[in-house]
Amino acid sequence: MTSSVWGTNAHLPEEFAALDLPVEGGLPVGAPGKVGVLQLSLGRSGGTTRIERHYQQAPLHVYRPIHLDENLPEMAFVFVQQFGDGYVDGDRCRIDIDCGPETAVHVTTQAATNVYRAERNFARQLVELHVGRGAVLEYLPDAVVPFRGSRLFQRTCLTADSHATAILGEVLLPGRVAHGELHAYELYRSETEARRPDGTLLFADLLRLHPAGEGVRSLGLLGGSDVIGTLYVVTERVPVEELVEVLRGSLADCDVLAGVSELPNGCGVFVRLLGRASKPVRAALTDSWNAVRLALLGVPAPNLRKG
Repeated sequence: MTSSVWGTNAHLPEEFAALDLPVEGGLPVGAPGKVGVLQLSLGRSGGTTRIERHYQQAPLHVYRPIHLDENLPEMAFVFVQQFGDGYVDGDRCRIDIDCGPETAVHVTTQAATNVYRAERNFARQLVELHVGRGAVLEYLPDAVVPFRGSRLFQRTCLTADSHATAILGEVLLPGRVAHGELHAYELYRSETEARRPDGTLLFADLLRLHPAGEGVRSLGLLGGSDVIGTLYVVTERVPVEELVEVLRGSLADCDVLAGVSELPNGCGVFVRLLGRASKPVRAALTDSWNAVRLALLGVPAPNLRKG
């Protein structure tokens, strides 16, 4: 698929469509190196999960998956990497991951995703995740760090079979706090939705922050917190009510504000975390992931040792 197609702005919110302006002093939108593409199809082979199809276009790339969980040796761990230090004005990236029946896949990033200042345009990331019957997908990228004046639109679309399990998580930091940046970004919008293969909508969630406009300190947004963590668990392996209690128990003594609730249509559980610093939020998210793994898969979360 050509860069011009991958760089199009289909389903772009109006506030970002209005910002689709020529980039000054840099490469234009759609130029080589500005449109990152990653397509992976994984299948079950020889008792483990392997990549069956792989296409990548800079700045996105991955190396061969590794199998590092001794308690779940069939699970393939894929580390998505990006040439350069992060997203800049006019970047357009898309990730498509297809997990075949009975596969076990963990997708993460090598490091945090930095989002640099946008003078006239914005950065965009689209993620399409397909999880087949009996498959397990963990999509847990490292935190997003929006720099001063940055704009990011990201959309994650999950299509999951009713007999599949998907665990999706994200963390948003307030910026480079050590450089005096505390919610100094221009605009951040993250859309997440899940559907069945026939198109039936399970849930849709929106996180939108515009510090320079509406601010972020209202009780309906961040209040006195600065870091946001989110975990979505789409599964029918155990009753939803049981999973809610498991997660609430795992977060009972955490040092952050935590909420656990059922997702619509009985499809799973949702966790939202708010804290003043990144370390306790990430620790609470890891505790939630570990509790979900134990409840659904019978094994703990591995230590990925990424720092």
